[in-house]
Amino acid sequence: MSAATAEQLKAAVRDVPDFPIPGILFKDITPILGDPRLFRAAVGLFAERHAARPPDRIAVMEARGFLFGAALADRLGVGLAVIRKKGKLPYRAVEASYALEYGTATLQLHEDAVRPGERVLLLDDLLATGGTAAACAGLIERLGGRVTEMDFLIELAFLRGREKLTGRTVFAPIVF
Repeated sequence: MSAATAEQLKAAVRDVPDFPIPGILFKDITPILGDPRLFRAAVGLFAERHAARPPDRIAVMEARGFLFGAALADRLGVGLAVIRKKGKLPYRAVEASYALEYGTATLQLHEDAVRPGERVLLLDDLLATGGTAAACAGLIERLGGRVTEMDFLIELAFLRGREKLTGRTVFAPIVF
């Protein structure tokens, strides 16, 4: 991926002040999703990164992670595991609660979504405080999976989310 591609993607991210609550500056990726060339480029940068050694499975977080993860899983020919908010999955699930930058949440993962020993890429659109990613990694590891890398389209470096993910490989081509 060229630096120009990363800059084009970064330029397409729209700032939305005071969403979802006052004081939060939301990074809106819908302009990337709405432009097929940009969306293809975003998925492509993850695909390039993992083409030589694809993971066994990609795990994605609700909800924007689903968009990139489904496209990437298709491109790499691997399975997809979805991590959702509590009460949204129809089958038996493991769960984890964690703190957000603006509240708390509980996530769930089907108990058969990841097999013991699988190499799992955890993928989402944005790394903020790291709480969501850490909770998701914990769910995957409880099922016996091994999180080999955590990829995000965007990192909000000022929130220092990487610090919660110490010892893990983290990739984010766009940093604010």
